Amino acid sequence: MFKAKKQSSWLKLIVASSLVLITASFASHAEPANKGLEIAKERKARDQGWGDSESVSLMVLKNAQGDESVREMRIKALEVQGDGDKGLTIFDEPRDVKGSAFLNFSHVNKPDDQWLYLPALKRVKRIASRNKSGPFMGSEFAYEDLASFEVAKYTYKYLRDETVNGELCWVIESTPTDRYSGYTKQVTWIDQSEYRVQKIDFYDRKKSLLKTLIFDQYKLYLDKYWRAHKMTMTNHQTGKSTDMIAKEINFKVGLTDNDFNQNSLRRAR
Repeated sequence: MFKAKKQSSWLKLIVASSLVLITASFASHAEPANKGLEIAKERKARDQGWGDSESVSLMVLKNAQGDESVREMRIKALEVQGDGDKGLTIFDEPRDVKGSAFLNFSHVNKPDDQWLYLPALKRVKRIASRNKSGPFMGSEFAYEDLASFEVAKYTYKYLRDETVNGELCWVIESTPTDRYSGYTKQVTWIDQSEYRVQKIDFYDRKKSLLKTLIFDQYKLYLDKYWRAHKMTMTNHQTGKSTDMIAKEINFKVGLTDNDFNQNSLRRAR
């Protein structure tokens, strides 16, 4: 009788221990996904309420030999409540790209809408979803890189803590939910002091490292919104790179929906 009770106690202990191990195992697997998602949500939450903005920027294209070509452009942006942001990029210099314009409507739960106007063709071209991995105006940025960050477009996994650009960062792996994305995953370094993105590694469809984007020269606007004044995209497979340098950024400039439509592409000079 005593022996039977002893075996029963041991059995309960083994079952209880197994449940603890199973629960701990589940938690250890669930935690990275939850932590990655929570960091992504906070990153997005901290960048809400800026309204609209306009900037004058330079795009510097460099080939593998270091030769450069410089383009000047204006970038207009409009925050949209309940959806992704709208953006309009207009090229002013040099002459061969002057008047070219790109319109982007980012969305939260469906593919983005994108159009490109080239003066030489005198028509607006819609960028198909399956072509958004293509290069934007010969740069190392893809069309899909120009969309606003939306939490629902990825699944997340926290990887580790690591210091980049002198900032202690969370390192998050993001997997695109869009089947037409040119990337299998992105690895993002987000600083723990202000939730600013410091670096992104992009992996191509063969799961090889394709590009790295470095954010630099952050400035604070409206006492709340951080903007990097220099972003450098380096293509590891071609040796080419592109700098996006913001010379001036202004917020609350009075832009509305009327400034972001296909007609605004043609008159954007």
